Amino acid sequence: QVQLVEIGGGLVQTGGSLRLSCAASGRTFSDYNMGWFRQAPGKEREFVATISRSSLSSHYADSVKGRFTISRDNAKNTVYLLMNSLKPEDTAVYYCAADSGPWRAPRTDAYEYWGQGTQVTVSS
Repeated sequence: QVQLVEIGGGLVQTGGSLRLSCAASGRTFSDYNMGWFRQAPGKEREFVATISRSSLSSHYADSVKGRFTISRDNAKNTVYLLMNSLKPEDTAVYYCAADSGPWRAPRTDAYEYWGQGTQVTVSS
C-alpha cells in the first residue's frame, strides 16, 4: 500500500502561483512513476503531469505545458507541482497518484494509488 497526502492548495488570483506537494509513505517511493490529475466540478478527472521514477522523463497536458512543472525528491518521498500563470480554468481538486507500471502514456486507470486531493481555486 502507498499512502499519498497532498498539501498546498488554496485560493489565488489569476496569474498567481502555487506549489502543491504530495508526500508518500508505505512503500519505496522511487518504485513509482508519479502523476498529478485534476477534477473540476461536473467534469471528469483529467491528466495534468507525470514524472518517471528517476525524474529523467516527464509529460504534461497541453493545457498546462509551459506553466506547470512537476518534480520529485526521492529522498523526501515527495512529488511537487509548481503552477505558474494560473487561470480560472485551472480551478479544480488536484490529486497525486502513483503508478508501479512501466513508463507509458498517462492513463487515469494505470495509477493504483491516489491521494485525497487538494482544492485549487483561481479567482478572475
